[in-house]
Amino acid sequence: MNPDQIKINLEVVRDRIAGACRRSGRKETDVTLVGVTKYVEPELIRAATEAGLEHLGESYLQEARRKQEFVPGPLVWHFIGHLQRKKTKEAVERFSFIHSLDRQELAEEISRRAGETGRKTRVLIEVNLAGEESKSGISEESLPGLVDFSRSLPHLSLLGLMTIPPPGPGPESSRPYFRRLRALRERLAGPDLPLPELSMGMSLDLETAVEEGATMLRIGTAIFGPRKE
Repeated sequence: MNPDQIKINLEVVRDRIAGACRRSGRKETDVTLVGVTKYVEPELIRAATEAGLEHLGESYLQEARRKQEFVPGPLVWHFIGHLQRKKTKEAVERFSFIHSLDRQELAEEISRRAGETGRKTRVLIEVNLAGEESKSGISEESLPGLVDFSRSLPHLSLLGLMTIPPPGPGPESSRPYFRRLRALRERLAGPDLPLPELSMGMSLDLETAVEEGATMLRIGTAIFGPRKE
């Protein structure tokens, strides 16, 4: 993959998002494109940011260290991988959003570490709707308790929910999970806890996610090509 192709891919993704927004009666500005940089070389990430990509998502702290040094600028970094408690301090320092909150002890640690910086950390709760053992995320049944606990912490700003549907034969197989996440948000949200963000949808099912209310799309392959681990 070369830098020129990255720019072309990014335009294609933006067109896909725009089309899905038109079909579902939404504004493009309501949807944030987060470019997933897992296993992507810094040179290609820089090409994407030079083409206007402002939000980047990373799953591993060790990768984030070198990429953030190589790709400077007013960028917004999202942590989207499983977060170990012992690595919370660095995650809070390096990332503007954490999408993978899934347990009370982690919420407490994020709030404590954020308090040391004198600010709040913006988080989303990851929900494992399919109950897959191979994936992180809290169960649907346990979600309300984590929401209540998280909203009580002084340096945590709970903004919404995240999910990763199980693999399926096509984009439509993701739709029931996206609808369930949106329904959960609507049930849990209130005037004092609006939960505006739904982080759902990747390269193959981004149109379906937009149609079902996604506000953050985590797109890797469609921008940067197949991963090379």
